[in-house]
Amino acid sequence: MSDQFTHLDAAGNPNMVDVGEKKVSRRMARARSIVVLDDVIMDKLEKEEIHTKKGPVFQTAILAGIMAAKKTGDLIPLCHPLGLDNCHIEIHVNENREVVIDCTANITAKTGIEMEALVGASLAALTIYDMCKAFSHNIVIKETQLMEKTGGKRDFKRVS
Repeated sequence: MSDQFTHLDAAGNPNMVDVGEKKVSRRMARARSIVVLDDVIMDKLEKEEIHTKKGPVFQTAILAGIMAAKKTGDLIPLCHPLGLDNCHIEIHVNENREVVIDCTANITAKTGIEMEALVGASLAALTIYDMCKAFSHNIVIKETQLMEKTGGKRDFKRVS
C-alpha cells in the first residue's frame, strides 16, 4: 500500500492519475449498500414489489444504479471516464429485514472500476429512499462499502 495520495501532485494540487503506462487487465469490483426501511414499508415489500407513481421500486433502483455507474467519471472529479463492459445490480432483503444492494461492475482497462460499483450501489440506495419516502421518512442508508475487487495491482475481498 502507498502512503501517498495518488490524486495530488508534488505541490499538493488535485491531479488526475496518469494511467498511460499501466497494463490493461480484466477488472471487477463489487460494492454493497444497505438500506433500512420503516416497518410499514418492509411489510409492503414482503408481500410484493412496491409500485409507486414513479414505478416499481426495486426495478427503478436497478436502472438508476446502472445509469449512475456509467456516469461515474462525470460525477467524481478525478475519476477517469470508463466504458463499462458490464454492470449488474442485485437487490434482496436479508434476515435483518434490510434491503441489500450489490453492484458488480466489470471492465478490461488500465484503471480500476471500484468507484463505478460504489456509485451504482449508492444511487440505487438513494433511488429506493426517493421512491419510498412517500410512505415514511424513517429510512436510513446504513452503509456503502467495497466488498471485493480483482485486477490491477492487488485484489481485495472483505471478510463478512
